[in-house]
Amino acid sequence: MLNPEPALRVIVADDNPVVRAGLTALLSGRDDLTVVAQAADGREAREAAARHHPDVILLDVRMPGLDGLSALPHLARHAPVLMLTYSRESETVQQALRLGAVGYLVHGEFTPEELATAVRDATRGRPHFTPSAGAVVLASLRGGANAMDVEEVRAETRTSERENVSQLQRDMRQSTTSNRDPSAHHLSPREAEIMDLIASGMTNHQIAAACFITEKTVKNHINRIFAKLHSTTRGEAAAKWLRTTRTTEGGPR
Repeated sequence: MLNPEPALRVIVADDNPVVRAGLTALLSGRDDLTVVAQAADGREAREAAARHHPDVILLDVRMPGLDGLSALPHLARHAPVLMLTYSRESETVQQALRLGAVGYLVHGEFTPEELATAVRDATRGRPHFTPSAGAVVLASLRGGANAMDVEEVRAETRTSERENVSQLQRDMRQSTTSNRDPSAHHLSPREAEIMDLIASGMTNHQIAAACFITEKTVKNHINRIFAKLHSTTRGEAAAKWLRTTRTTEGGPR
């Protein structure tokens, strides 16, 4: 009988603790992927890479202290680096690729399954780009894009974001809600759903789109969730929520 392949070792570097927690929960829920370390800035990412010898590094662009682009050349010597960020500016995308990134993913433009595939493919040297980053690459190859090209790409990206927010909601239910116990904090099913989305790193705007409710309603839910979790920030609430697991007949998981 063949031994199973070891899980790919991933480092997540992002200054937002909610994003880090959400990505860790999502990726570590897959048999072939595991997050071995988290980093809040480029310096911590460099130290984690030296210590853990990862297979892939997910790297944000804008972080305090040593930012992602400054840390990128050093990190790329340790492992393939996928930029995972909200930054979609043309110059930022191009600079990241020049400095050694193997792909560029913009939040809101990919599903969890697409992220997992990009991580796996990074180890094989296969690049991945979400729509807005891919448009920059294509425009660069063509020698530049005119205003109409850019506007068309933005329109396509907005459509992609709407589609992927709904997909993210479904996948996060499978990867996190399945082992969370809302009753532990007296959360309603809707509040538990929204807390899962908060833990995945989604903004109020994205949560509103995913749940087909207004941002004001999202804020009202969050206020109630914070009160029940005895938390004052999204990061604190997410940390408490991600530690909440269901119990089985064999005891706590």
